[in-house]
Amino acid sequence: MDLAFTPEEQAFREEIRAWVRANLPAEIAHKVHNALRLTRDDMQRWAKILGKKGWLGWGWPKEFGGPGWTAVQKHLFEEECALAGAPRVVPFGPVMVAPVIMAFGNPEQQQRFLPGIASGEVWWSQGYSEPGSGSDLASVKTRAERQGDKYIVNGQKTWTTLGQYGEWIFCLVRTSNEGKPQTGISFLLIDMKSPGVTVRPIKLLDGESEVNEVWFDNVEVPVENLIGEENKGWTYAKHLLSHERTNIADVNRAKRELERLKRIAKAEGVWDDLRFRDQIALLEVDVVALEMLVLRVLSAEKSGKNSLDIAGLLKIKGSEIQQRYAELMMLAAGPYSLPFISEAMEAGWQGDFPGGTVANAPLASTYFNMRKTTIYGGSNEVQRNIVAQTVLG
Repeated sequence: MDLAFTPEEQAFREEIRAWVRANLPAEIAHKVHNALRLTRDDMQRWAKILGKKGWLGWGWPKEFGGPGWTAVQKHLFEEECALAGAPRVVPFGPVMVAPVIMAFGNPEQQQRFLPGIASGEVWWSQGYSEPGSGSDLASVKTRAERQGDKYIVNGQKTWTTLGQYGEWIFCLVRTSNEGKPQTGISFLLIDMKSPGVTVRPIKLLDGESEVNEVWFDNVEVPVENLIGEENKGWTYAKHLLSHERTNIADVNRAKRELERLKRIAKAEGVWDDLRFRDQIALLEVDVVALEMLVLRVLSAEKSGKNSLDIAGLLKIKGSEIQQRYAELMMLAAGPYSLPFISEAMEAGWQGDFPGGTVANAPLASTYFNMRKTTIYGGSNEVQRNIVAQTVLG
């Protein structure tokens, strides 16, 4: 296992760093570095900048319009974007559904859907979870009944992240009740502008509506929007989830937020508290360990070896780290992290109070928001069971 980057890889890093610095809008980087509210336009603006360069699908092979980078190059690209303060790319299109379309879609579907994903023009949402069907995803009940050349879809999805912005949604739907639950699931692509689709935002503890309910009431979906074969959707769903859980780990964002934690600790006067600094040191050890685990996977891929199936491990540790740095930031700022009035922030107010700073106003809301990370993408308890079965035997 060689964890050292080659001279060619280091040169690639410098090229990426220079391009990101030249093309990332300063006002967006400022928001990211200070955890200020990103609008839909902020997120899509960066996506389109990457799309114009051909890098929004940075993990795509060349035959589908991607750069064809190695696993190490993809890692370096992600790291340089994160450290520069680029918004995290909304993954549902380029990271999740695109690989499924590439692997299991037909040529017509690939030609129809991939260009809009690669350019950043089309906003995709994920229709997996339902009330009662989260980690137990195979129990989904949203029904799709075939009638001639179309499916009629009825049911509900929930926790649909940023679904209020969605233009298309990929859904797991039940097309059969025979046999095991997994054998009756299909993978459909649905236009969210279709009659019968209703999106209802859910206001969360942090004041935002990051997640949504999506209702389907006799929604007509053309049969040509079925990916692969009917009742084989569970296979495609597992392919997608491996990308989702690796993406959740997000070690590069953790490295950036670790540095932000240190800045906040110094500004708030707790850096000299040895016990608090011990907690930062313990977190840093965990971040480095996660990075080594990621690099171990990359090293195995680079040498042509089969790496361990550790997407679950990456998800477990990455999500716990995200919760910990959010908690330590809030603790560092103490009472100055508490004020959060969404109406005031909508009007441009960010920490304009005695003793407060711009960076501190969202700290409590970030802490509340990060409670989700050990639940979504398959709860960590379920992931530990999967790791025990697939890795430990």
